[in-house]
Order: sequence, then structure tokens, then C-alpha cells
Amino acid sequence: MPVRDVVEPLETGLPESALDGLGQRPFGVYVHVPFCATRCGYCDFNTYTAGELGSAASPRSWLDGLRRELELAARVLAEPPAAETVFVGGGTPSLLGADGLGEVLDVVRGAFGLARGAEVTTESNPESTSPEFFEGIRAAGYTRVSLGMQSAAPHVLQVLDRVHTPGRPVDAAREARAAGFEHVNLDVIYGTPGERAEDLRASLDAVLSAGVDHVSAYALIVEEGTALARRVRRGELPAPDDDVLATDYEVIDSVLSTAGLHWYEVSNWAAHAGARCRHNLGYWQGGDWWGAGPGAHSHVGGVRWWNVKHPAKYASLLAEGRSPEAGREVLTAEDRHLERVMLELRVAEGLPLDALDAAGVAEARAAAAEGLLESSLLDSRGRAVLTDRGRLLADGVVRRLVG
Repeated sequence: MPVRDVVEPLETGLPESALDGLGQRPFGVYVHVPFCATRCGYCDFNTYTAGELGSAASPRSWLDGLRRELELAARVLAEPPAAETVFVGGGTPSLLGADGLGEVLDVVRGAFGLARGAEVTTESNPESTSPEFFEGIRAAGYTRVSLGMQSAAPHVLQVLDRVHTPGRPVDAAREARAAGFEHVNLDVIYGTPGERAEDLRASLDAVLSAGVDHVSAYALIVEEGTALARRVRRGELPAPDDDVLATDYEVIDSVLSTAGLHWYEVSNWAAHAGARCRHNLGYWQGGDWWGAGPGAHSHVGGVRWWNVKHPAKYASLLAEGRSPEAGREVLTAEDRHLERVMLELRVAEGLPLDALDAAGVAEARAAAAEGLLESSLLDSRGRAVLTDRGRLLADGVVRRLVG
């Protein structure tokens, strides 16, 4: 994609073409909390422990920066739409406590306002939650909680460098539901070296026992620069096996579907349409969002930009009245087409055939003949929808459809 350095600061605004239609597309706000108590071995997110930051940054300086950035956002967007969704991610947002997360939501309200019936999600580490925490964020206006479980097997958690006790995520999910949260998600990671079939089954049993209405399941990816990657490179751990990952995915889909949670995106299952994560659907369906915080990415009308990564630099730029933008890209028509095919094909509703050129339609029909797309839906609804087998090979199907 064409990437350019920032020529003009974000304060000067966005192109009129980007602002055209703002508010007619889904609009969300993502807030990145960069703080973690410890660093998980597989994680390459933009996060920092207290020891890594020292006195260079703090939750207070970050929150001051967040307030300034969202004030800037309101000016740049001129007439910003009310946020339909808010997603506070990280990092570990729950380290801020209920009061801190309440302040975060107050800042978003002040800059954009919240649309009627807005979905407001926070990620949380089970170990930094409690019944009082959930009651506090529910009272502050949060409507949805996403909890990192990853696995119920102690030896798998040890490989991932996760610090929570195996049973704590289920207890936390139950506490969230008791506090009034109708929508609770548990994250699962599969394919960790040393994870056995019975470990995965135990994790899924634990998820279902928690009574959540949403599950996200991700194949372990060994990211360069992580502690896990170094262990794999040294031969201490084997790399994830693609055949095992495929089998694991089929097991996850079967178990969750049987329990009444059905896929709506390749890595996400929900109990019903109202349980789907609307914020993520905005990403997958071509919406706009302002990403606030260190390293956060934003997208409005085909323009994407990202912030500086370090919390101290982020806060200092904003304290000086400057934008925290680190870089920007303007998506070409070809870029936007590729992203539309790549993202919409991953959701259960699929991609309309009229989004493809003649060669793409021909490839879609060939893929259907090979059992990768639902043949009946190509003809009856004019949509390319992945089959169960197609979900395992989604990236390859995308490459075929875009040529």
C-alpha cells in the first residue's frame, strides 16, 4: 500500500473525500490502553510493563493525552457522529480499575457523544477483575466485557506466559453476568505447543460452563520479536502445526455450534445476532473509526493513520498541542477493493458477487465447485459465502477472487 510520511499534521484536517459520507457508515472509537502487569510470551501488541516505562509515562499522563487526542479528533472531523461503538483494548484496560475506565468513557462521551443503544466494550484480564469491578464499569456505561482466557490447561498457560489461574476466567465471566452484563466474550488460543486434544476440549467445556454469549478463538501465531519466537528459534518449542490447527478449528466450530454458538466471522462465534461484536463488524464491513492512544490505528473514508507507539512520546506531543500521528496512507481504489473482499468474505453473510469483476465471479464459481464457497448462495442470493472447508482456506480463496 502507498505509505507516506506525514507532510501536514493531522490538525489541518482530512481530505474532503474522506469526510464525505461520515456518519452514513458505521462509526466507532477504539481506545488503546498500553499498560500490562507482565508481558505474555506470544504477544507483540504495543504494551509496556511498569518496569519498562519507569517514570516516563503513567496512566494519568496517558489519560491526559487521550483527552487531548479526542478533543483534536472532534475538531478534525468537524461534525463528528456520535459513537455507535466504543472498544477499550490493550494491553490490560482492567488495570485502570472501574474508576479509570469510567473516566475513559467520559472522555469519549465528551468528544463524540454516544449513540442511542451504543455498544461499549472493554477487554479485561481475569486476574485484575472482581465483582466490584464489574459492577463499577456496568454503572459507568459499559455494555460488554471481553475476557482473555486462552486455555484451561495450566501447562498451556505456562507456555504462553499467562499469569492467571486456570479457573479464574470462568469465575470472572460469571461475575460479569451477575453484575448485569448480558454480553460477555471469552478469548481462546489454540495450537499452542504441547496442547493436546483433551486440553482443547477441557478449555471449550470451561467456556461453555461460563454461560457466555460470545467466543473468539484464534490460532497461535509466532510473531517475530516475541519471547515465544525466540524459544521456537532455539528449538525449545516446536512451531504450531498447520494440520493440527485445522483439526483444532474444526473441533472448536463443532463444539460451539452444537452448544448454540454459531460462527459469524471466521474466528468468532455468537449465541444470536444481538451477541455479535458490533465494533468488530464495523471493521469488517468498511466502517470508520478513530483509534486513540499510543500506536492506535484509525480509518476514515479511505484514509488510514497511526499514532506514535511509546506512551511518553504520545503524551508529550499532545501536551505540546501537536498531533500524535506517526504516519498515514491513502488507500487506492485497488487497496479498498482488496480489503473489502478480504474482510467481507470472512463474515457469515459473505461478499456480494457484484463486488467482483468478471474474472473474480468466474473464480468464485470455480471455488464453489471445489466446495470452498456455498454453491446455493451464489445462485439464490448472489453472495460468496465460505463453506466449512472454505473457512480453513479463506486466505487462498481471497487471493483467487482478487486475481
